[in-house]
Amino acid sequence: MLLKPNPENVCFGCGGANARGMLLTFEQDDAAQRIRGNFRLGAEYQGGPGFIHGGIIATVLDEVMGKVCRFRGVRAVTAELSIEYLKPVLVDAGLVVEGYEVEMQGRNLFLAGEIRDVSGKVLARGKGRFVIISPKQAAKDDPPEELAGKPIQK
Repeated sequence: MLLKPNPENVCFGCGGANARGMLLTFEQDDAAQRIRGNFRLGAEYQGGPGFIHGGIIATVLDEVMGKVCRFRGVRAVTAELSIEYLKPVLVDAGLVVEGYEVEMQGRNLFLAGEIRDVSGKVLARGKGRFVIISPKQAAKDDPPEELAGKPIQK
């Protein structure tokens, strides 16, 4: 199933309502329980000359891992994120991004993701702990500052 940017979502990575956003599109593979994307990131995401900025690499990995929550039918927010930058990610190079679940402990989803070049070489790897939030906490009109540190409300 193709996961296109939602025209009402202002998320920088995957939203369709953010004029400055990345408008990332992913594919949901239900059989393999994986989220994948194929991208070319342009010079507007450059750090050093010819290389994609490390923060953008982290954003792409955060986005692909965040979409993995769909397999459990939950909404979750990033609590921890660590990135291994293994090789330079080149501007305008074809990239394959993949995210998957490692384990679940209570409200914590431990997820992983990779960015590879088209030959399959891993360029960056991410691990994240995502905390499941309640539907009330995930509601559009609930300000994020009110969510921090609160337990899930049932």
